[in-house]
Amino acid sequence: MHIQEELSQRHVLSLTVSNEAGILARIAGLFTARGYNIDSLTVADITDDHAISRITIVTSGPPKVIDQIIAQLDRLVPVHKVTDLTDAGPFVERELALVKVAGTGEDRIEALRLADVFRAKVVDTTIESFIFELTGTTEKVDNFVALMRQIGLVEVGRTGVVGLMRGKEAN
Repeated sequence: MHIQEELSQRHVLSLTVSNEAGILARIAGLFTARGYNIDSLTVADITDDHAISRITIVTSGPPKVIDQIIAQLDRLVPVHKVTDLTDAGPFVERELALVKVAGTGEDRIEALRLADVFRAKVVDTTIESFIFELTGTTEKVDNFVALMRQIGLVEVGRTGVVGLMRGKEAN
C-alpha cells in the first residue's frame, strides 16, 4: 500500500480583527491546540479610532489544513475577515530586519559592499560593528543574513511578514 503525503505549502493570511484584549491569544491558541505552526506573526492597529487591527500570519500546510485554519479563524467572533493572500492573487509582502555584524579590515569592507548590493541601510556603526536595516521579502532577508553569518553575524531582529493585496481594493 502506498500512502501519498500532501505537499506542504507556505501561505500568508491577512486577518482584520476587533482590537480587543485576548484576541491574539485566542488566535495563537487555535494554532497551538491543533498543532499548526506559525512561521511569522505581526499585528498592527490600522484605524484612526484604534478599533481594528490587522494580523498577518505566515503558516504552512497542505491545502486541506490551510482551508481548515481559515474556516476556524473565520468562526472567531472578533475576526472580521480572513484573506489567504497566497491564493487571492498578486500581493506584496515585506519584512524588516536589523542585522548586527562585527568585523574589522576586509570583513568590514565586505559587509558594507554586501549591504550596498542588498540595499541595506547602516543605522548604527562603531569601530568594530555595524547594524544594518534591511527591508524585503523573507527570502531576501534570509540570504542577507546567511552572507553576514560568514562575515561576523552577531544577532538579528526581524519584524515578521506583512502583506497587502495589489490593486485599489482593500484586503
